[in-house]
Amino acid sequence: MFSSLLRALLAITWLLQASAISIGPHQNVRINSRQALQDLVTWDEYSLFVRGERIMFFSGEFHPFRLPVPDLWLDVFQKIKALGFSGVSFYTDWALYEGNRGTVVTDGIWSLEKFFQAASQAGIYLVARPGPYINAETAAGGLPGWTLRFNTTLRSASPEYLNATENYLATLGKIIADAQITNGGPVVLVQPENEYTTWPGANPFPEQQNREVMAFTEDRLRDAGIVVPFIVNDNENMGYWAPGTGLGAVDIYGIDSYPLRYDCADYYVWPTIRGGTNQSNCAILVNAQAERVVYKNNYSFGATIFNIYMIYGGSNWGNLGYHGGDASYDYGAAITEDRLVWREKYPELKLQANFFKVSPAYLTATAGNVGNGSYASTSAIATTPVFGNGSNTNFYVTRHADYTSNDTTTYKLQVPTSVGNLTLPQIGGTLTLFGRDAKIHVTDYDVGGVNMLYSTAEVYTWTRTAANKTLLVLYGGADETHEAAFPASLGRPTISEGSDVIVGSNGSYTILHWTVTPQRRVVEIGSLEIHLLWRNEAYNYWVLELPAAEPIGNFSSMSKDLAVVKAGYLLRSADISGNELRLVGDVNATTSIEVISVPRNPITQISFNGELISSKDSQSGRLTASIPYNPPNISIPTLSALQWRYLDSLPEIQSNYSDALWTSCNQTYSNENRTLTTPTSLYASDYGYHTGSLLFRGHFVPSASNTTTSTTLSLNVTGGVGFAHSVWLNSTFLGSWPGNGGLEYYAQNVSLPSPLVPGTPFTLTVLIDHMGQDEEAPGTDAIKFPRGILDYSIPGIDAHDVTWKMTGNLGGEAYRDLARGPRNEGAMYAERQGYHLPGAPSAGWAVASPMTDGLAKPGVGFYTTTFALDVPVGWDVPMSFVFNGSAEATGADYRCQLFVNGYQFGKYVNNLGPQTVFPVPEGILNHNGMNDVALTLWALDAGGAKLGGLELVPQRVIKSGYSKPGLSPMPGWTLREGAY
Repeated sequence: MFSSLLRALLAITWLLQASAISIGPHQNVRINSRQALQDLVTWDEYSLFVRGERIMFFSGEFHPFRLPVPDLWLDVFQKIKALGFSGVSFYTDWALYEGNRGTVVTDGIWSLEKFFQAASQAGIYLVARPGPYINAETAAGGLPGWTLRFNTTLRSASPEYLNATENYLATLGKIIADAQITNGGPVVLVQPENEYTTWPGANPFPEQQNREVMAFTEDRLRDAGIVVPFIVNDNENMGYWAPGTGLGAVDIYGIDSYPLRYDCADYYVWPTIRGGTNQSNCAILVNAQAERVVYKNNYSFGATIFNIYMIYGGSNWGNLGYHGGDASYDYGAAITEDRLVWREKYPELKLQANFFKVSPAYLTATAGNVGNGSYASTSAIATTPVFGNGSNTNFYVTRHADYTSNDTTTYKLQVPTSVGNLTLPQIGGTLTLFGRDAKIHVTDYDVGGVNMLYSTAEVYTWTRTAANKTLLVLYGGADETHEAAFPASLGRPTISEGSDVIVGSNGSYTILHWTVTPQRRVVEIGSLEIHLLWRNEAYNYWVLELPAAEPIGNFSSMSKDLAVVKAGYLLRSADISGNELRLVGDVNATTSIEVISVPRNPITQISFNGELISSKDSQSGRLTASIPYNPPNISIPTLSALQWRYLDSLPEIQSNYSDALWTSCNQTYSNENRTLTTPTSLYASDYGYHTGSLLFRGHFVPSASNTTTSTTLSLNVTGGVGFAHSVWLNSTFLGSWPGNGGLEYYAQNVSLPSPLVPGTPFTLTVLIDHMGQDEEAPGTDAIKFPRGILDYSIPGIDAHDVTWKMTGNLGGEAYRDLARGPRNEGAMYAERQGYHLPGAPSAGWAVASPMTDGLAKPGVGFYTTTFALDVPVGWDVPMSFVFNGSAEATGADYRCQLFVNGYQFGKYVNNLGPQTVFPVPEGILNHNGMNDVALTLWALDAGGAKLGGLELVPQRVIKSGYSKPGLSPMPGWTLREGAY
């Protein structure tokens, strides 16, 4: 995935085993399916069919492992469904499921059962992407650490690699297969592997071995019971693995695209490359403007399977991310890391997704050629026609020829229609395209049986209303001039709300002409009720599918009835029972409700989240109500005022410490991606340690013949981009490398306090921050670049005379905490003892605070405290831990890990950043009970370190219809056998 932000999975489909494609109108459409396997998900050259009905598969990426609270998955699915989406794509991370080879853990937070149940309940179809390699900014791209020791190229046709994937593919394949639509579940597509599109030296790609890898993966998934179509994401856009291309070919071909890359440090510049900054800046880079320009450009290709990476990002908790990322995986997504929907990206997506739900002509349309000035009156405007097949409807996707332009450009649009060629607008003036905007103009567009001759304003939605009327919602940006035309046979328009709509006539059709302002206009023409809206007003219109009979239920279908309601922050769902409109949603302020359209009358009552609210008819005859917002007083602890307990978490530098139980570094070879330059391997993965932090101890005794007076000790250490390390000789601090955002290894010289004394035992202790493995392009084995010590030189000491031991998390691959997974812990003493877990035996520890006391010298301190929360039912209050939010820290170079009820939910790096705010979801943070919070404070400077501040901050107080989550599994502390 290589740090892509906007991902478009454009389905460009072939007829399987067909020699020709029929695309013209009136030709026979041949529907593809694996007839011997299933007939519920089929496809032709235009789109998917689900249960025989064409669908626009409009989806977003959401990874369950990045939100380790299964009870919150429904909340996210409902927010995606409220956008008008029909699908979600998700990865599963092999490394988290099978961290210990041979044991695939699928219970607790690793179970997908609630994920599938929540998707079905919300009405979301799923694309499953089990890899086994996934990229996804995960450590090693999702390959378990134990694969890094293989003496073969990963992702090759080597039996060692392929056989290693069998257990995972069989287990996850069966879980996914059981959740397919054929078994009553939501899974309709499956993607084997990920961006498997290059190989070093392959000319051409794919070679036979690459074909064997794809075929092996597909066969194992089929063996597990998967019968729905396979899809591919070709990031090279070369047709790799397309149907009919031979061994390894899939059923449906797709590309993935990187239109803006990901440089959030220069977030107003398009296009860009990756750079380090905080996630809020990324949301500026890929904001609502980007959605309009980039996504609409994709629609101009006729894309009918469309996936946005990410729609909800979540967190890289528990060290699961790769070395180039942060603990946050917010990704600038429409739904924020803490599950909020305040970014403008969210309602902008709602406008786009709902348009396709009422535009069936698009699903069989064919893209034409883009042209600068070909339909517009100026070459500064580029327009791509998308021609209807079997209908008269055409779509004209219009943007600046230079899509990065910030210019405001006026133009006229020249288009063919069923009454001849027209130049728009006809009544006067010009159309306007503001910088970084795009439009979809339509001609001969079917609105419930009424032919709208054209609209320069964009269509949001239309639906049948009570009394055999049809609601149509059009919108535009502020100060834009627009026109729409309708058959004159409908009668003379009546402006029932608002003003300044010019009505014109041109023979067989009537023209509406207006300039967009915040004022709503409502125009009635025959059976049509047309709402002319400012885009920001349209944002407050919610288009809600009403439940249908099974098997459709809450899943999307163009046959379903719709309710359109004007509200505020979020409406999740709607249903009608008798004369009551039952709404479920969220508000962040006292909110007015206006029922714009329902499919049947009479509706005389409104309930919100199960409670009837007072309602009345407005002057326009629409039912209205007000939802009160009276936020509760929530007691939030002041963390600096709590009693904290302290434990030295680096006893390894004490003279009486024994490392007898540590792992001996005695392996004289390595299969990692670097030739050994030390007598034995000091690469952590060679010994089964892959995450968190690493500790090495080198023992040596200078001989009597050692007469060197040099005091320079050299170390070449690697921990991944942004890593740090500290070094002690016996208990004497020699120095630290505080890290650099561009370096994953560093060669450092440190000075000894004096020449080494012959005959004296010495221990060199090196603490390394493991930032995660890299990702890779296929065949490069980039993920095998080691973590640990690359080389060393001790004055007067032969490297062979140093005996090394190391440790990482307790047990390494045989990790102890199955509930929280294989990457949640590192090498620090308190972690190995499990003291970060709830109920640690801290009563006898010293009382000291990381903020008021801190550390007076370099080392690692472990701090723990407890507090209670009590958030009232019905209120969703996402909270974050914020570092240094209110005061200056002591010591520039220090690092902290944050543990909440045993889950590692943040790694704060004071000197590098960029992340200071660490959201912790409800269910990990107990909103109605006790919480155990722990910190590791690693001081890298000689003067020690002290936190400038740590606060627990509610991000919003939302009156919510979400389902309140229970707690994720959080087993507490018990004495760990064999801990050292």
